[in-house]
Amino acid sequence: MKRALAVDIGGTKIAAALVTADGEMSRRCEAPTPADQGPQAVLDAVAALAADLISDESDGIAGVGIGTAGVVDACSGCIVSSTETISGWAGTDVRSGIHERLGGDLAAVVVHNDVDAHALGEAWLGAARAASSVLMIAVGTGIGGAIIVGGRLWTGAHHAAGEIGHVPTPGAEGLRCPCSREGHLEALASGASIARRYRTLAGVETNARTVIERAEAGEPVALGIVRDAAIGLGHAIAGLVTTIDPACVVVGGGVAESGAVWWEPMRETCRADLIDALAAVPIVRAELGSSAALLGAARAAFDALDATRPGEGRAS
Repeated sequence: MKRALAVDIGGTKIAAALVTADGEMSRRCEAPTPADQGPQAVLDAVAALAADLISDESDGIAGVGIGTAGVVDACSGCIVSSTETISGWAGTDVRSGIHERLGGDLAAVVVHNDVDAHALGEAWLGAARAASSVLMIAVGTGIGGAIIVGGRLWTGAHHAAGEIGHVPTPGAEGLRCPCSREGHLEALASGASIARRYRTLAGVETNARTVIERAEAGEPVALGIVRDAAIGLGHAIAGLVTTIDPACVVVGGGVAESGAVWWEPMRETCRADLIDALAAVPIVRAELGSSAALLGAARAAFDALDATRPGEGRAS
């Protein structure tokens, strides 16, 4: 059985795995992302992982699916824009770079934004597998989103649909977003922002996970910061749900691993903002964890291969 090579390129690490068309994952491996060495070094690192994984695949691989940080033009496989998490990543032709490095008869090299890949994974085998449409929210170091309708990604006219992290949000006024503007959700509700606000208000350098643990233990400063973040996210989700009317909302990422101290104010705020017709839209926890983007990237590769066959085509 041919497999797809799935790759998840993040700011700190690159993960790769072989995945069957049934979603069985094997031989997963990881390597640090040489983010400060430029895009060619990152593509070299991806190729090195790939070469190791596919060396024993006598039947070859069906294709390559890649999820990556940055706004991606999935048609060309190029990075449209990006923060400097990966130095010089904007403008990189990821598809051609990987194709050149791996060589061989690759039937498909598909590139998506990492949250888009995450959403495809959850829609295929995770929390949204029975849903006709999905709004995916990923809350980690930053905040991203994705929209799937009828099994297909909707990326918008400028490849940025679902970028909820840059939605102007109550409570974020005066807070600076990594995109250099003020008042965006990511400046209030991301893991990096939670840690930064705690450092400012409590004078303690720590990470978001520790702040959330302190909030769960009832520490007032931490509790206020986490509630503010959750409430801001709830407002932003409500705005998108009202605009899109998805069958469900899936929330994942490191911050979403929190307990009731975060989930309850987020859900309550969202419900309070929604009109009656939308109040019952499920807001559920992602199920696939760190495997979601790899599975989604693999699914995209298989879909691209199917789309080239006469009479087939479930392109994402």
